[in-house]
Amino acid sequence: MTARTFVPSLRDRVRAWHVIDADAKVLGRVATIAARLLQGKHHPGYTPFLDTGDHVIVVNAGSVRLTGDKEGRKLYRRHSGYQGGLREERAVTVRRRKPERMVEQAVRGMLPKTKLGKAMYRKLKVYAGPEHPHAAQKPAPYEVG
Repeated sequence: MTARTFVPSLRDRVRAWHVIDADAKVLGRVATIAARLLQGKHHPGYTPFLDTGDHVIVVNAGSVRLTGDKEGRKLYRRHSGYQGGLREERAVTVRRRKPERMVEQAVRGMLPKTKLGKAMYRKLKVYAGPEHPHAAQKPAPYEVG
């Protein structure tokens, strides 16, 4: 008789909610922790082809830290889909205009580029300030080292 591989049932899965305070934390460190929680890699029943991850709320995204000279040199690019529609902004401008985008793009780049990755990304909530409207879900604070 051969051993069977355990595959977790998503019906029994209860998704936890985590709050990450990004105040004065390095952007990459916050993003890697958020990506791991969204994918579910911190659970013993992690399965690469299932969405076993939790919900993540990132607060104080406006005061996240960039190391070195990235504040003035890092570029954020997006394309409208039309010819000549490439838009580039420096990190300074993005932080002033829409600071949540810095964390969102960093986390999105660390998730799988599939339908499953998009489902994981939808469980990420990012806020520029310290308040968030998800108190009813009783999110637990998650420490960034």
